[in-house]
Amino acid sequence: MSSPEKRSSRGVGPAALGGFILGAATVLLVLWLYRKGSEIETASPPAVPPVAATPAPGPAAPSRPAPVNPLGAPAGDLARRGLLVPVQGIPRAQLSNTFEDSRSEGRVHEAIDIMAPRDTPVLAVEGGRIAKLFTSRLGGLTIYQFDPTETYTYYYAHLERYAPGLAEGAMVARGQVIGYVGSSGNAGPDNPHLHFAIFKLNGNKNWWEGEAVNPYPVLGQGP
Repeated sequence: MSSPEKRSSRGVGPAALGGFILGAATVLLVLWLYRKGSEIETASPPAVPPVAATPAPGPAAPSRPAPVNPLGAPAGDLARRGLLVPVQGIPRAQLSNTFEDSRSEGRVHEAIDIMAPRDTPVLAVEGGRIAKLFTSRLGGLTIYQFDPTETYTYYYAHLERYAPGLAEGAMVARGQVIGYVGSSGNAGPDNPHLHFAIFKLNGNKNWWEGEAVNPYPVLGQGP
C-alpha cells in the first residue's frame, strides 16, 4: 500500500504539465490577438475618392433698366437743322432740360419751359406752316407749327397773344415773331414763360397727334 506522499508526487507531474501547456497556449493566443489588433489599428484606411465641391452660386447679374432715349422719338435730323431758341434774347446756355419732369395730374412734361419776361417775342424755330391756333385749359393760348417737311409739329404754349396777322395755314420764316411770352392756361399769373414742345407726326399728319421729342438737345445748335 502506497503512502500519501507517493500518491501526491505521482499526481503532480501530469497536472503541472497540463497547466503549463494551457498557460502557454493562453499566452500565445493573447499575443496573436494583440498583434492582429495592432495591425488593424495601424492599417491605413481605404482611400475614399474626394467629393467635388459644389461651387457657391455667384451674385445674380444686376437687372438693368431699359435704356432711355433722351430725344424721345428719333430726331437726329432736327439736331442737324440748328433750330433757333424760340424766345428772343435767350441763349442756349440758359435753357434747362425739363423734358422728363413730373407735372400735375400724373403727367410727364415732355417739353421745356423757357423763362422770360412777359411780352418777350416768341420766334419760329424754323420755317413752316401754321397748322393750328388753339386755346386749351392747360396750354392757354397756343400755336401748332409744322416743319417744312411736315414731319414734326412745333408747339408754343402759355402765350400772352399772337403776333399781328398770324393765321392758320400761313407760312412763317425762321426767326419770325409769331407770338409773345405770357402765362395763359395753367402757367400762373406770376410765372410767364414759353412752354415749347416738339412732336413727330404720325401717318395721319394730325396736328394734335405725335410722339414727343426732347427739344433740349436740338435747340440753339445752329449758327
